Amino acid sequence: MDPQDAEVEQAVSTGSLPGRERVGALVLDAYERAKAATGGTVAGYIPALAGADPELFGVSVAGVDGRVHAAGDAAVPFTIQSVSKAFVYALVCEALGHRAVAERVGVDNTGLAFDSVIAIELNGGSPMNPMVNAGAIATTALVPGSGPAGRWEAIRAGLSAFAGRPLALDEEVYDSEAATNRRNQAIARLLQSHGRLDADPPAAVDLYTRQCALLVSARDLAVMGATLADGGTNPVTGRRVVSPEVCRDTLAVLAANGMYQRSGEWLFEIGLPAKSGVSGGIVAVAPGKGAIGTFAPRLDAAGNSVRGRHAVAHLSRTLGLNLFASRVHAAAG
Repeated sequence: MDPQDAEVEQAVSTGSLPGRERVGALVLDAYERAKAATGGTVAGYIPALAGADPELFGVSVAGVDGRVHAAGDAAVPFTIQSVSKAFVYALVCEALGHRAVAERVGVDNTGLAFDSVIAIELNGGSPMNPMVNAGAIATTALVPGSGPAGRWEAIRAGLSAFAGRPLALDEEVYDSEAATNRRNQAIARLLQSHGRLDADPPAAVDLYTRQCALLVSARDLAVMGATLADGGTNPVTGRRVVSPEVCRDTLAVLAANGMYQRSGEWLFEIGLPAKSGVSGGIVAVAPGKGAIGTFAPRLDAAGNSVRGRHAVAHLSRTLGLNLFASRVHAAAG
């Protein structure tokens, strides 16, 4: 951004969600329709997640007006996993600024799997973006705080502020992931070798593993996403978490990278910035309107929830959330 642009007041155009009853009915309709989708498999490479009930399914929509709608298992807790990447990125951008984080982590899609090592080597040691594991580890390593305990508390408190309630760690999932995260350990050391990670690699990976093991629900994800949609103010608690500029940056990165190598397809078909997690969570954000949170453990080949995708696609269409949709303008008179 040109420095002079920062001095100009930026105009923002947003719409609004339909009325309470209409949104509630459409959330229930999306739940019933998506429940029929039975494809995909539960993540098996993390032992503690392999036993998840594949039939669990919840959908929630939170508006910037603070109203929250839910259907199915929207209150069932699960670990946030990679969905945490979006919100930790926002916290780091709030602390360090737009340009500093972009230069260190990057914003471009790798076109490869979320845990790709080749992507790092092909791009001169750059993690490319904060939504793949390499970029997320590099981003988490930038969280300010006094020692590991201080940085962990900054993450926990920050994500809790997004959710509007205190979030707790799932110790079983954390222990399971910590015992099996050898690939992330290798990624961290590779980043260090390229000068992209100042922190101790094991400590950085441990902090990242902890953030992924925080417990949330589909309702929480909807509220967290609605905070990004509402210029950084949690619409339920009224508390400002990050700035509007940080929300803009975070949503831009999500649009380009949030659904991994399927990000382009997702944006083309659904038209919303979104982030998925291996436990089956998805958050999708409509700036100025609200957000959708879903939970369904069955995943497709890219690691995105099958039922969640169906539900978000339906709600994007029926609630008029697609960022790229428009109608012919009819002049008055």
